[in-house]
Amino acid sequence: MTFTLFFIILAVSFVAFIIIHKLSKNKRPVKRAFLSLLSGGLTLVLVNLLSVFTGVYIPISLLSLTVSLVGGIPGVTTLLALNLFL
Repeated sequence: MTFTLFFIILAVSFVAFIIIHKLSKNKRPVKRAFLSLLSGGLTLVLVNLLSVFTGVYIPISLLSLTVSLVGGIPGVTTLLALNLFL
């Protein structure tokens, strides 16, 4: 996966989140879409920072970053579950 593909996926998911928030009649759909993407990224960083205490970490790659940004907190939880079982 190249960086160009990563940014295309990120842009498409950002626009999709804006449309979803606009259809659900949120007052600030762009802000909500940005917060949706940001929550997954911050959760991924938080999991890796707490790996010193928990022993559980997710290696940061383009795939894990894409899943966490697009999927949000459920995406990071899925990555943790896959890391546990695989």
